Amino acid sequence: MYAINSPLPDADRTVVGEALQGALVDLVDLSLVAKQLHWNVVGPRFRSVHLQLDEVVALARVHADTVAERAAAIGVSPDGRSRTVAETSGITAPDAGRIQDTDTVATLVAALGAVIGRMRTRIDATGEPDPVSQDILIGLTADLEKYSWMAQAEHNA
Repeated sequence: MYAINSPLPDADRTVVGEALQGALVDLVDLSLVAKQLHWNVVGPRFRSVHLQLDEVVALARVHADTVAERAAAIGVSPDGRSRTVAETSGITAPDAGRIQDTDTVATLVAALGAVIGRMRTRIDATGEPDPVSQDILIGLTADLEKYSWMAQAEHNA
């Protein structure tokens, strides 16, 4: 087995590793949920919602990679396997099939809200043991909150 020397003491690495793993799972699932919605949205605002969902997918994927690489850098093996995501994500899965544009946006807002809430908890947990990881979580949460605001504005139109 290969080991990566961590810049963090074991106890801090455990706390931060759990936060990063949870963030990774939520980001992977967010990208999957947004893509599922992207494929199935229908309605008069189809195009704008369809394109917005792809932006969320891209954002979630970029941040997932950053989080996973940070975990690896501190000696924690990231786990983005489908089984792990399914068992540990904090996002409610959307219904199968076509979904009206207004319901699509409401589902996206709920998914973003769930992830943001969990990210804010992780921000608190990582502040003391690893400000570097906390900074990553702060940046990605700011991006998620921006998209949540945009989706809510779309939903209230």
